Parts: sequence; structure tokens; C-alpha cells
Amino acid sequence: MDYTAALDSALQRLHGEGRYRTFIDIERRQGQFPKAIWRRPDGTEREITVWCGNDYLGMGQHPAVLKAMHEALEATGAGSGGTRNISGTTIWHKRLEAELADLHGKEAALVFSSAYIANDATLSTLPKLFPGLIIYSDALNHASMIEGVRRNGGAKRVFRHNDVAHLRELLAADDPAAPKLIAFESLYSMDGDFGPIGAICDLAREFGALTYLDEVHAVGLYGPRGGGVAERDRLMDRIDIINGTLAKAYGVFGGYIAASAKMVDAIRSYAPGFIFTTSLPPAVAAGAAASVAHLKTDQALRDAHHAQARILKMRLKGLGLPIVDHGSHIVPVHVGDPVHCKMLSDMLLENFGIYAQPINFPTVPRGTERLRFTPSPVHTPGDVDRLVRALDQLWGHCALNRAELSA
Repeated sequence: MDYTAALDSALQRLHGEGRYRTFIDIERRQGQFPKAIWRRPDGTEREITVWCGNDYLGMGQHPAVLKAMHEALEATGAGSGGTRNISGTTIWHKRLEAELADLHGKEAALVFSSAYIANDATLSTLPKLFPGLIIYSDALNHASMIEGVRRNGGAKRVFRHNDVAHLRELLAADDPAAPKLIAFESLYSMDGDFGPIGAICDLAREFGALTYLDEVHAVGLYGPRGGGVAERDRLMDRIDIINGTLAKAYGVFGGYIAASAKMVDAIRSYAPGFIFTTSLPPAVAAGAAASVAHLKTDQALRDAHHAQARILKMRLKGLGLPIVDHGSHIVPVHVGDPVHCKMLSDMLLENFGIYAQPINFPTVPRGTERLRFTPSPVHTPGDVDRLVRALDQLWGHCALNRAELSA
């Protein structure tokens, strides 16, 4: 086989479909985010405004987070030195897990290297703990949940997105005695719609199922202490396993689950994705713990974040742009074509210094390509105004190009 030719063919398919992913080289500037420096391929530099990051609250530059990381770095050095089982558990890891358990009102928490790994490792391990387990998974669950369910070797059922009636049909069709788990998200990040947590918990109780809730895009942002949508809706006690991230609203790195002490102990003891992975650097764990602790009391920052999202949505609606508004902080603008989505992204960057990465298949279904904007408290009114004016100017240009291509 000509391996080089096969690679060329695979990459050319992406180019031909208009969805080849280009990574731009940026340098975030501490104290100035969302401003960053874009280093072009030719070596020149330009200041840009980041509008697609997941550091939703700017906690990646918060003084309390940086102070904690500096102190841990000076105290212990760079890396953890091992897996959690072999010399890689430190006081900073234990402190972080205690903060997370408290955040979600659970007995225990377990930190992973990412929320992706936390989902994959936990969902793929659960059938080992509950033989014959059937997992019911929302059709729009994150790739990490899909992968964990796929790899576990057990039975799975996929219910239509947020369709509680369809979920009921699937639950009712299976053996009442079989162990069951419903896996879903509180906030789906591409459209910004919420999962029907209460209704799903009612079905779980009726059919004797466990509940597994991904709160990745909600922790830190919703609820009186940042516990997520389940905390906001006073439903945390009805969720058996909560998955979250430390890399979005908390601005650092890592993922976790929170659950009963026995559930956490079992996952800790059986999940290869936890057992055989080097633990987070202590400085990262320290920064994450400081961020979680801070956001338990900083409701003003959450309020400012949601206000920014409302303002941006209102202004984009005023332009007549096709945004979907489910009342969350996610602001997607649907383009519907990978080529034009990339074109808009490139023009925003080159002409206006605005960075918004195009979102194409397989992250979203074909035909739903979009630009996804993430307003934050650190975006200024001037930043918002420049973005709105740029989109107003470019949208008409994009429509003309689309008409020319289809003529």
C-alpha cells in the first residue's frame, strides 16, 4: 500500500468538503484576555479578540487562581511524578476533590486529566460494576460520552434528543429487572439548549435507573454556587453521577466526576482511564481548586456573563442573523455551509481581528455549520460593538458569494 498516497487522499477529502481544520497560533496575554496575539504563518503578528474560547469567565487569568498555582509550583515543582496510585496523589489533588464534592453536594469526587477521559473512562467501566447494564444515551451527547458507551461492551439505547416520550418507550421495552443508566447533558454546547433534567429524573425513578449528567458547559456558570443547571433547578440530589470540567468556566485544566463515596471508589478501582494515567500537575490542581472555591461565592461574575450573552443575542437578532436562542450563554450563528463558514471566520480574523473558529462536521451535523460565539465578562462593550458591526458587514458579502456559487 502507498501509505503516503492514502494520507494525501484522506486529507484532500477534507479540503474538498471545505472542512479541513486550520489551527491558528495565538498567545493569550495575562491581564489582557480576551485580547491575544495572532502569529501569522509569515511570522507577522496582530492583536486579535478571541470570541470562541471556553474560558467563559476569564478565570484563567484570575489573581486567586494564579496565586494558588504559583504557590504550588514553588512548593512542589512541575509534575506530579506518577499515577494517582503510584506517588501521584498530593494534598492539592485531595483538596480539589473535596471542593468538587462539596460543590455538587456529593460524598466524593474523582479528578481525571480531562472531562473527555472522565466520561469515557466512567461510562466504559460501569458495565463491569453492574453486569447487564443498559445505557440510554441522548442522541446529541458529546463524543466522549458516545465513545464511553460504545466501548463498554454492554447494551445501549439512543433516544431522540431531549425526547422524554421516546426515552420512556425505550425504558418500558426492556426487562424491568435489568440495571439501567440514563446518560445526558444539562447544556448542549453547540445549540445552547438545556436537557430536561427533572423529567428524566422522574423516569429514572419510575424505571429504577441511575442518572449520569454531563454538566461540562454549565459548572461555574449556573446555580447559586456554580454547581450547574442541576443546582440551579435544585435537582443535584437526584443525579447519581455528575461529570464536569475544570477547563472551561474554571479556566484551568482537567475533568472529574462527583458521586457517592462507593461509586467513586469503584470507578477509581476499575477504570483503566484513571488507573493508568499520570495525575494532574499539583500546580494545576491547586489553581483549579482555587477557581472552584472562588466561584462558589462570585455570583456577580456569573450575572455579568449572562448579561453579556443576552446583549449579544439581542443585537444579533436586531441584524436578522439566524441565531438560536435557548436562554443559555451559548450564541451560535448558523451558516449552513462549510465553505462559507470558513470564509466568514477567515474574513473576521483578517479584516477585523476577530477570532471565531468555524464549527463544521463532525462536531455538528452537515448542513448546520456555524460560528459559535462565547461572550464573557471580560469582553468590553467596544468588543461587542466591533463584532456586531463586522458581522453586519460580512453577512451580506457572504450571501452574495453564496448566490454566485449556486448560480
